Amino acid sequence: MSLQTRLTLPIICNILVAALVCAEPEQPPNSVAEIQSVLSAQQDAWNRGDIDAFMNGYARSTSTVFVSEDEVGRGWETVRDRYRVKYSDRAKMGALSFSDIEVTMLSPDAAVVLGRWKLKRANDEPHGRFTLIFKRLPEGWRIVHDHTSAAPLTK
Repeated sequence: MSLQTRLTLPIICNILVAALVCAEPEQPPNSVAEIQSVLSAQQDAWNRGDIDAFMNGYARSTSTVFVSEDEVGRGWETVRDRYRVKYSDRAKMGALSFSDIEVTMLSPDAAVVLGRWKLKRANDEPHGRFTLIFKRLPEGWRIVHDHTSAAPLTK
């Protein structure tokens, strides 16, 4: 082996190792689809009147956060109880639809989701925006932080 080869080979190896170490982490190809599937399952559960199944989209944790209006709720059970009180019957629940969903991967195990929500009810159609932080947990992608706002109702 020539002197040039013996000197060049370690340099090339070091460059390749550095490139691998510094490379952006590979994004699992199905993450966006899996997150969209969670949202779809939530929409379907809501439209069946099943708040407990809707809550499967949230992390079952005391650190789960829900922000709406000027209130901050902490914990999965707190979020579920809020939904049960505010939407105590099918008429109040209406038909839910999500739209304009934008999923931005922050890492292989975290994503932020921006979107619109709308309820179609007999006498009104409340709507607004949401920002969700999803985290990949052992049970799959779950919402760990939900900030939802309502637009002013128009008559």
